[in-house]
Amino acid sequence: MPLPNDPFILLSVINTKLRDFYPSLAELCSSEDISCEELETALAQVGYRYSAQHNQFIR
Repeated sequence: MPLPNDPFILLSVINTKLRDFYPSLAELCSSEDISCEELETALAQVGYRYSAQHNQFIR
């Protein structure tokens, strides 16, 4: 499934996948064949960063 272009929909999709299926961002990116750097850059542009402690993107 292609990832959404809208950063806020992308945020929702990624955080849901992290919550429901993956124990870390690295595992999500590896399994979904996504560049972690590109994902983090896209979400940083709207003020979100990955928190390993929470296993989600937060403000």
